Amino acid sequence: LRTQQIIAHESGVTDTVDPLAGSYYVEWLTNKMEEEAEKYFQQIEELGGVIPAIKANFPQKEIANASYKYQREIESNERIIVGVNQYQQEDQYNVPLLKIDENVAIEQVNKLNNLKQERDNNKVQQALLKLKEAAKGTENLMPYIMDAIRVYASIGEIINKLKEVFGVYIEDSIF
Repeated sequence: LRTQQIIAHESGVTDTVDPLAGSYYVEWLTNKMEEEAEKYFQQIEELGGVIPAIKANFPQKEIANASYKYQREIESNERIIVGVNQYQQEDQYNVPLLKIDENVAIEQVNKLNNLKQERDNNKVQQALLKLKEAAKGTENLMPYIMDAIRVYASIGEIINKLKEVFGVYIEDSIF
């Protein structure tokens, strides 16, 4: 039943009497999608190309606007999503949340602290320094990351060293 509802409401197959119609309908949909893509390409060209469009937050704005429009269509039942805004199962059961015992987290922190005491911290610092220096250039960083892991550097230590070079990305607000 769910498959039939999805086909009826989400695929658009019921929008025409004969959806395949010797593939004419499929061709029409393909052509329509191509036309819409061409409109986007034209808008991007008018902005000066891809790089200026990105700098002007064009893709981000388009994604945000499309997401907002899509959500509004779902909430107003203009767009039917089977199981979300139509045809929900009445007998759905609640899935219990997985709760991890605090002792597990405490045990992991203790293991990490023990590891940091038992490892050769000079080797760790050397590996992290080499990683940082490599990150300043254009080399593949994977070998340096693997070297740091082999001497038991933690993921957090590796990430923090990379943050020193690259910083932390903060997306610009588009509104």
